[in-house]
This record gives sequence, structure tokens and C-alpha cells, in this order.
Amino acid sequence: MEKYVLYFNEIDKTFLSYVGGKGANLGEMTKAGFPVPQGFCVTTWAYRTMVEKSSEINALFEKLEGINSDNFEGIAKLGQSIREHINSIFMPEDIKAAILNAWEVNGKDKAYAVRSSATAEDLPTASFAGQQDTYLNICGSEQLLKAIQNCWASLFTDRAISYRAKNNFDHRAVFLSVVVQEMVFPEVSGIMFTADPITGRRKTVSIDASFGLGEALVSGLVTADLYQVRSGKITKKQIGKKKIAICSLQEGGTITEEIPLEKQEVQALVDERIIELAALAQRIEAHYGTEQDIEWGFVNGRFYILQSRPITSLYPITPASDDKFRVYISFGHIQMMTDTMKPLAISIMSNVPNFIKEQNPSSEDNIIKAFGSRAFADITGALLLKPSRNMLLKVSGGMDEAMSAALREVIEREEFLKLSMPKKKVFQVGRKMAPIIIPIMSRVAANLFFKNPRKAKNSADKLIEKLVKEAEKYMSEASGAEKILRVKESMGIMFPKVLSKVAVYLMAGVLASLSLEKKMKKQLGDKQSAHLLSQLNKSLPGNVTTELGLELGDLADTARKYPEVIDYLEKAKNENFYAKLIKVQGSLEFEEKLKKFLEKYGMRCAGEIDITKPRWKEDPTQLIPSIISNIRTTAPGEHREKFKQGVMEAEKAEKEILSQFGGFSKRRIAHLIKLYRNLMGMREHHKFVVVRVLDIYKDAILEEARGLVEKGVLKQEQDVYYLTLEELVAAIENSYLEKVQEIVEERKKQLELNEKRNPPRVMTGEGEIITGKQRKVKAPEGALIGTPVSAGMVEGVARVILKLEDAKLNPGEILVAPYTDPAWTPLFTSAVGLITEVGGMMTHGSVVAREYGIPAVVGIEKVTEIIKDGLRIRVNGTEGYIEILGEDKHE
Repeated sequence: MEKYVLYFNEIDKTFLSYVGGKGANLGEMTKAGFPVPQGFCVTTWAYRTMVEKSSEINALFEKLEGINSDNFEGIAKLGQSIREHINSIFMPEDIKAAILNAWEVNGKDKAYAVRSSATAEDLPTASFAGQQDTYLNICGSEQLLKAIQNCWASLFTDRAISYRAKNNFDHRAVFLSVVVQEMVFPEVSGIMFTADPITGRRKTVSIDASFGLGEALVSGLVTADLYQVRSGKITKKQIGKKKIAICSLQEGGTITEEIPLEKQEVQALVDERIIELAALAQRIEAHYGTEQDIEWGFVNGRFYILQSRPITSLYPITPASDDKFRVYISFGHIQMMTDTMKPLAISIMSNVPNFIKEQNPSSEDNIIKAFGSRAFADITGALLLKPSRNMLLKVSGGMDEAMSAALREVIEREEFLKLSMPKKKVFQVGRKMAPIIIPIMSRVAANLFFKNPRKAKNSADKLIEKLVKEAEKYMSEASGAEKILRVKESMGIMFPKVLSKVAVYLMAGVLASLSLEKKMKKQLGDKQSAHLLSQLNKSLPGNVTTELGLELGDLADTARKYPEVIDYLEKAKNENFYAKLIKVQGSLEFEEKLKKFLEKYGMRCAGEIDITKPRWKEDPTQLIPSIISNIRTTAPGEHREKFKQGVMEAEKAEKEILSQFGGFSKRRIAHLIKLYRNLMGMREHHKFVVVRVLDIYKDAILEEARGLVEKGVLKQEQDVYYLTLEELVAAIENSYLEKVQEIVEERKKQLELNEKRNPPRVMTGEGEIITGKQRKVKAPEGALIGTPVSAGMVEGVARVILKLEDAKLNPGEILVAPYTDPAWTPLFTSAVGLITEVGGMMTHGSVVAREYGIPAVVGIEKVTEIIKDGLRIRVNGTEGYIEILGEDKHE
């Protein structure tokens, strides 16, 4: 197609590359019969033809390619040069003639709005709203041609260049069309969203309305009215003080006028019109099949749609097949891993709750769902039953305070209070859970009252080895689709096994700790008991994660003996890691100890609950930052000395606690301390067995993936990560061969887009993000409020680490991270304080911080963005807040 001009009635959504996002949407709505003011588009072909006449533009594009999105000075200078150059190019006569002909056909006596429409704007995955310029009330041929050329130049405004650079859009590949639309002069205008743009709640039409042209509202110059409509009823009405309006001039252009005082707080739209407009919005959403951001105007008793585009800021959610109210919680926030997960990882985790369902559950019934490439659990049913609701609220309080607050808010909602669980369903759940709960209660009681807690670790280790060997044998006895079906089946029965055989030790430890804390508070008071418990918590024996950290410290001590090994590690890549290591002096001892470490812990990694993450045995270079950090920040053997010191401090605390009691109480407290010390150290055992078994399943899946690569179904083994278990079975059985690689590539792109999203902790089935009320804290003005999880106060330099593989921690620095999991443990020997975006009292980083005696505050939203790397900060782990003190003078 080489037309310079296309009329709206010639265009639909397939014309994106010719008329850009805005033009395609206007044409699509025109053809669908929506009330759109008429007009035409100057196509991207016209822009390309004109730009190609320039001999200088290629050199300017080359300069653009190397510019960073945060180089504001460079962007401003280069952007101005390009805009001036484009405006200086003479518009070819054939383009000019096509434009003026369309203008005459549409009506040369009319006024027009001239807007840019880029090929990478108003897309379902990206919104370039406001990146290029708009010109209103354009009258006459001279104004029209000038406005069009200005729109072409506005493809290179500072904000447009920066946005494209940040979102990895090729400047050469984005072309500009110009929309020329008949101007309407509305009495009232505004924008509306077919979902609440603040909370994300679908099926809520949110309308902003003000007097005059909508540009005053879009530009933020006026406080508009806000109306919200659900199910044809107005649910919210907030009247703004509308001080100004942008109006048109007869000769062309616009003027800003003050609205008379008596009219400023008058409702801009009457109620009947609000409901009428909301219904129109819902018809537009139904046409596109996705939530819309719509600009509208009301003139002479009629609504006009000026443009519509997808809302790209909503967190994605797939509606359930029914309209029932649902509550979802983020699996990532519970597991301290809020990164995106590939489809295979979520598919595997979705089978975990199968033990409480009827046989052969469908994927539609899955409790764990994939939204925005993250796993979310539907806990509506659990919240409806009082025992499970109370447990969820209690456990979530320890896992993430903000999540608990959100859950407490949602169970008070009218929609939730209307729900009930059928008696048949209650009986079904009880029948499924009884064979699990009864043995758990029995074993917890045995651990509390009869068994020797010092033998608990050995017993648990034997159980873990037995479970791992059973999994290995079960997988080895199958092949093909049967092997994958066994993975699916095993995930459904693994959770009750681990819960009833391994996690029971931790459950008994938690009960013992609660009882001990209660008795100590009664006898010693809150302050002294909290101090002594924090001391008692240090260097707990038998903790697999602590042992991992200590052994990694030993590995670092081996490396520090050989400068050449350290030098190699600082530059090492995973490719040919061992082949190059062997050439380095001193490498034999280090390699031997590294391989022994990996035999024991090679199945671990950061974010290890995600089966698709590369394990340490697959990529040992992931360990290098922790090894180097240990060498840089601690002396040889210091990690072992610190652990011994912790043991001595715990023993001292134990003696002090016992000295406060006498008689039978003293014996009871002594037993509780023994339980506390030995069983709380086993807090990671249940996860350790899960990670070990997942490693077996991963090997089984990759074995089948290799077969699919040989058949040409997949390009590479790792592409299997973009399929679900069900799809993988179908692919192996040859019933799912069409377009497999095409699906894989599409999911890779979607995953990349979803990586930029911030997953909510709690969300309803309509996509409404529930945040809950923040805890009230007495804190200095401007302090960042979070959850206090390890007492004490410390000042130091903030070291923001987003990924473990990029970790570079120096002595005396405070670790600031999105989250931490067991793989991060070695860094705690170097850090003097901890801050994370997610977490609670019982999550990994919090427990380890208390063991190491470093102040910690968790659960501060976007803290890795707020606190800049290298700033000097103060952590108050007792009250739960952070103060930013300024730049570090020593940096």
C-alpha cells in the first residue's frame, strides 16, 4: 500500500503499520458504528517518503541508537536537532496534494484536531499516550500542513525518545501517521476507563469530566469530576473544583478561560448522561475484548468518541468462568520470589493442591493460576471456612504484614460476606484433609512431649533421603509422556508427604517457641524477654541453610589462598568454566571442594522454587558473587567464629532465662528451650526436600525435551519451559505439534513484557488490587515504614542488589533487595543491616537476620527504587522504619 491518505471508513485495526495505533482505533470504531467525528489519516508512507528525501537523517538516527533513556541532556540536544531538521524539509508536492484533497472532501470550512499516531502507540502491550504532539482547532490549509509537519517532528520529542529507549523500541522502526479529525466543540469532555485505573477493578467505568475541551483535563490543568459506574448504577461521585476551561477561537487555535465561580463546583454531567456514557464505554470494551482508556466529548446532547486505546497499566488477570467473588494471593510473596515464572514452573506448582480435589481435576479448577507470568493462589474457599481463615490470617501475618492487612480488609467486603460454602463441599474438604491433619497432630504432639529433640535432625534427614530415593526410582521407571504424567501426579501427593513427615518438626518448634515466649513475657516483661529470645535464636543447630552458608564460607577460604583463583573467578563465565579453571594455579584444591559443595547443594539457586531457574550445578558462576563478597568482607575462618560466638551467646541466654524460674517451671522452660533450639533450626528442611525432588523432576523433563529437539518440535531444550505439563504430554504424544515453536516465541515476548510488572500481594477475581491499611508507626517525617523483624539500629551505606548474581557487598554495608531466599544466606555474613520489599517476621531474610543479629525491616514497597545505591541510611529494626540520611561522603 502506497497511499498517502486514508479516510477513517477505509481503516480498521489491521491498518496499524499504515496509520498507527490511534488511527487504526479510530477507523475500527468508525466501521463498528461508534459516534466518532469524521476525518482521515496521513499515512506512515507519507512520513517515510518525506524523511527519505533527507541526506542527514541517517546520521542523526545513528546518534540516537547509542543514547540511554536517562541521558536527559543528550536527548534534549539531539531531539531538538532532529525536530528542527524535519521541520526544515520541504513537503513533497504529491503528499501535499493528497492531504489537501482529503481536507476538501471532508470539509475545508471545518476546524480540525491534528494528532500524531505512531506505529508503536496505543497497543495492548504499550501506551505512548502523550509522547507526541496534538494541535487543536486547526483552520485553513496553511495551518493544517504546518500542524502535520510539526506532528512528524514530534516523533522526536524528548519524552518520546526517552520512552522508546527505555522500552527497547528501535527509533528507525517506529513510523508516524497523522490523524486529521473533524473538531467538535464540547460543552463537557473528559476521559474514562472501563476498569478502575487506581485499584484495577474490572467492570467499573471510571469517568473524569470537565467543561470545555478535554486538553485541560489530560494536561492536568483542572481538577475534574470523578464518577464511577457499576452494573448501570453510579457508585461514586466526586465533584471537582473546575477553575478553568480550554475553549476554541474562531480564527483557529485555543484559549484558556476562567470558569465563573458559581459554576466551578457544578456537576459537569447529569446522572442520566453519566449512565449513558458508561454504557457506551462498555460497548467499546466489548468490541475490543479488553479494557479501554477512552477520550470523549459531549456536544448538543450527543456523546462523541475522540479516541480509544487499551489500558496497559492494569495487572493482567484471566476472569473465572463464573461471576463469583474470588480472592487471590501472590505465591511469589509467600515464597520470597516475586520474579516472573515461566509456564512450566507455574504448571508444576499448580498441581501441588491436587490432594484436596476430586480425582482428575481439570486445569480450569486449578487453585494456583498464572496471571502476569506469576503464580496466584485462589484462597476464597479457605477464607470461607473459619479454622482455615484464622490460620491463613495468622500465617500471612508472619509471612508478609501487608498481605495480612489486605486479607483482613477483603474479608470485611460486602461481596465476600455474601459468599458461603455448600455443606457438601465442606464435607469433601474435611474428608480429604482428615487423613493428613490427624497424623500431623499426632506427630507434632509426639515431638513436643515424648521424642528427644536432639535426635530430630537425624530423623528428618533419613526421611528426606527416603523421599528423594523414592522420587528417583519412580521417575526412572517411566519414559515418554508417562514420565511427565508422573511428575504431575507426584506434585499432587508430595505436599501432604512433606507436611506430615518433615514439616511436623518445625510445627512443633513454632508451638514450643510461642509457649516459651508467652511464659517469658509473663515472668520477665516484654523488653527483656524479646532480648533474650533474640539471643537464644542465634546459631541454631541443624539449619540446612546456615550449614550451606558456612560451607560456602569454607569454599571462599580455600579460594582466598590462591590469588590466581580469585582473579579467574572475578572474570569467569559459565561456558567452559571448569576447562579454564583447571589451567589456574591452585585450582585443584578449589575445584575439588567446589564439586563436593555442589554434590550437596548443587540443586539450589536463587528463586529455587521455580524449576526453570538454572541450578548451581548447571551454572556454578552464580556462586561467585557470594564467594568474592565473603573474601572481601570477612577474615579467614571468621564465619565459623561468628557461628561459635552465636552458640555461646545462645547458651548464655539460656542460663539467664533458666535463672529466672524455679522448680517445675524451670524444668518446663528447659524443655521448651531444648525444643526451640533444636526444632526451629529445622525451618528450612521441608523446603530443602521439595527443592531436591524438583531437581529430579527437572532432569526428567529435560530428558523428554531432548527428544522433542531431535524431532524438530523444539529448537532447544530450554524451550520446554514455555509449555505447561499438559502441553508437554500432548507434544510427546504427537497431538500438539502444530505451531509449538510459534507459541514458545510468543510466550517469550509476553514474559519479557510481564517482567516490568509489579505483582500485587492480594487481588480479587475482578483484578482489584487490595492493599490494606498500613501499620501506624511513630517515625521521623519522611521515613519509609515497613515491618520490624530484627531489632536494633544501624547506619551505613545502602547497597541495592536486585539479582544475586550481581551482588557486590562491601564491609559495613546495608543490603537492600527485592527479597531474599536461602541462596542469599552467604551475604548475611557481610551485611550490617537488611531491607527488603517483601517479607514478614517468619520469612527467610527475617529469620536469618535475627540469627546473625543484624537489624532488619521488610515489606517496604518499591524500596529498591526509592533508596539509591550508595546512599547513607539508618535502619531501625525495632520500630520498623528507614531514614535516608543523604549521600555517603566516602563513596
